[in-house]
Amino acid sequence: MISTNLEENINFIEETLPIGLSFDIITRELYFGKSKVYWLGLNGLSNTEILQRIFSDLQSDSEGHIDDINNYVASHIGYVQTTFCKEMNKAIEGVLTGCSALFIDGFDTAVILDTRSYPLRSIDEPATEKVLRGAKECFIESIVSNSSLIRRRIKNPKLTFEIFSVGTESKTDVAIAYTDYNTSADLINFLRNKLTNIDVTTLTLGTKSLEELLIKRHWYTPMPSILTTERPDVACSYIAEGHIAIIVDNSPSVIILPCTIFQFTQAPTDYYKSLAMGNYVRFIRFICVLLGLLTLPIYMVFQNDISVIRMFVYTLAIEFSLDLFKYSTAHAPSEYSGSLSLIGGLILSDSAIKLNWTSPEIIFYGAVTMLATMALSHIEFAEAIRLYRLLLVLCTGLFGTVGFIAGLLLIAFSIIKTPTLPGRSYFWPLYPFNKEALKRLLIRFQATKAQPIQNQKSR
Repeated sequence: MISTNLEENINFIEETLPIGLSFDIITRELYFGKSKVYWLGLNGLSNTEILQRIFSDLQSDSEGHIDDINNYVASHIGYVQTTFCKEMNKAIEGVLTGCSALFIDGFDTAVILDTRSYPLRSIDEPATEKVLRGAKECFIESIVSNSSLIRRRIKNPKLTFEIFSVGTESKTDVAIAYTDYNTSADLINFLRNKLTNIDVTTLTLGTKSLEELLIKRHWYTPMPSILTTERPDVACSYIAEGHIAIIVDNSPSVIILPCTIFQFTQAPTDYYKSLAMGNYVRFIRFICVLLGLLTLPIYMVFQNDISVIRMFVYTLAIEFSLDLFKYSTAHAPSEYSGSLSLIGGLILSDSAIKLNWTSPEIIFYGAVTMLATMALSHIEFAEAIRLYRLLLVLCTGLFGTVGFIAGLLLIAFSIIKTPTLPGRSYFWPLYPFNKEALKRLLIRFQATKAQPIQNQKSR
């Protein structure tokens, strides 16, 4: 608890925080009239211009001692984001998040000024969800900015942002966004309890760390259990349909819950094109899932030109070579990535054929496989397809047709065992079956026919 004796409060703060040792923790002793005040804040996270105006007004308007802190703040501090705090630990926690604290001699209450000013990058186009038409803006690493991008699109008075603090050390702000009239109350309560009771020190990787804490996954289930997006328009469309968006501070992506496997077959570009073209692109994406998964294994089953062992080695070589190209170009500087992938692919493929390490057919089908996988809009979904393809290649290379069938069964088992939220089906609306919802997930309809709300009744 905060003491009415200012010196006791100062001593506690100096014992708790490395004042004088850590350069970013700054303090200031002030006088508002004849009352002594101690200010505590962080350098770099506090808006000094706002603080200077507040202090200037307080020092020029104050006369005598402060008798009533509530009336004093109401009459002298016009800053909107001002609150009171009676617990010292809560006050220090607020300061470490970027707020400022005023401790006034004679009062057991601290005045918390939310003068946070975080270093931010500009709102730019998403790197992984680009569209030719549509909004060219994405979420950034600020929870306040991200919630504003959503509120700008959904001006519904029922839109709610509930905030939680996750991590005993990081104290990361996590907000859930929903409209209560079309969102499952069970889902909201589940997330409230989960976020309140998460036992973790820090959310090191932001949304990825939170995803693994919300849903426990097994090593044999590579399919994503949670949908993430960097686009505000996509997040808003899901919120309007009854989903919940989870915003994590310091993360440029937003989690969408609940999640089903069919959501990974959709992309924003489908809705920024004409009705016919949107359906055509979505149909191509479905074909790419099958091509990315089955092209190389089926070729291994039906080819008779070379031995099975040699075919197996060729296929693994092209698989790992394609992965090598992908990751090398991803980490190369942007001005070199295009030429690196093109020249490297031509040189290595030609050399591999001449050295009899692979065959032209394998390179062709491998290139088709890679293009089909890259056409999938969700990266984690595409990576899961690639892992399943490797499993099929291994099973087919070792056991032939029987191995191919066994591999398909293992993949089906893995997808079925993909965990999701309690009481939610990963295959909805296929199971439980909902004809209308399934049609709107598979086919791009006009805007007048929105997707049905995914509430508890529809499940």
